[in-house]
Amino acid sequence: MKKIIFITTLLVTQLSCAQKTTIELRDSIRLHDYYTSIQVPDGNYRVTVTLGNKKKAGNTTLRAESRRLFIENEPTKKGETKRISFLVNKRTPKINEREYVRIKERERTKLNWDDLLTFEITGDAQAVQRIEVERDTIAPTVFLCGNSTVVDQDDEPWASWGQMITRWFNDSVCFCNLAESGETASTFIAAGRLKKGLSMMKPGDFIIMEFGHNDQKQKGPGTGAYYNFATALKTFVDEARSRGAQPIFITPTQRRSFDEKGKIRETHANYPEAMAWVAQRENCTLIDLHQMTRTLFEAMGQENSKRAFVHYPAGSYPGQNKPFADNTHFNPYGAYQIAKCVIEGLIANNVAFTRFLRPEYPKGYNPAKPDAFDSFHWVESHHIDLIKPDGN
Repeated sequence: MKKIIFITTLLVTQLSCAQKTTIELRDSIRLHDYYTSIQVPDGNYRVTVTLGNKKKAGNTTLRAESRRLFIENEPTKKGETKRISFLVNKRTPKINEREYVRIKERERTKLNWDDLLTFEITGDAQAVQRIEVERDTIAPTVFLCGNSTVVDQDDEPWASWGQMITRWFNDSVCFCNLAESGETASTFIAAGRLKKGLSMMKPGDFIIMEFGHNDQKQKGPGTGAYYNFATALKTFVDEARSRGAQPIFITPTQRRSFDEKGKIRETHANYPEAMAWVAQRENCTLIDLHQMTRTLFEAMGQENSKRAFVHYPAGSYPGQNKPFADNTHFNPYGAYQIAKCVIEGLIANNVAFTRFLRPEYPKGYNPAKPDAFDSFHWVESHHIDLIKPDGN
């Protein structure tokens, strides 16, 4: 069951490939969150947001498409103006004139898959004057492939690292998050999600793959970590390299499963090892998020680690008559911590696009010392889903 409390679509305009357009929002502090959309072709778009208000101080958060975070609690003084730019990828299921991504029924309402580029403007005192949008065909794209731990989660209280990582990069690199809940490496390919990414890929791009959560549950002939899983990963590598893109593997995030000594249990069988084996064999960059999240959750402890997952008592959200106790899927705080783990892994491996990190990124994040829960301020969207994502 999904409950939407408040949505206002202020404006829908059209933008051709060659045009630049500006959404004028004037200088009033809004009392409610709202959405504004632009109809554009598939591709990457440079977005420049002008913040500020002549009469009042502001504090603005802006997310695009399915809750990808770009501007986070950005303060402006009375009379101050700030301009912040970033790149957003927009797509539809269409791959070519004959083929389409086989999206799931629940994805048909996702903002990621429609023909609009949508912005969610929120914050404690949002102060957005205008949004300028222009097509970009030059900057490298980072394609994210994976499952529910990576996907742009549309609704509160669910979140994944793929929609948080965008917050820390400037307008010289764009992220295209193709991940979807419940996917394995092989079903991702079969649904046409990889082919969609390949249809947009160019030399100098990157493709990041985090799989293993759902793959380990596949049964039947030919399944297994060193069989169809490893074969599917090799397909990602070969297809990306044939287009001049760099493949990067990320081992799966840990589940919140503690033993009697307060240590994280191994629940992914030999799938992380199989991914590392393929990475070594194919000379690919490997980020061991499996180990980093083990460190992260053990540092939080068995009880406090619930704060990183969707653990909420009944009544925390409208219509929620049962408690949430999900030990796989993250809330915004947890997803934010894991995004920092991923970034640190990228930095440690000298991945080229890390030079596009914003100067305010707090370099040196240590999963053994996560950010204090009380220091994280997330302005919730008004989209709420009481049904957990696919996968476990």
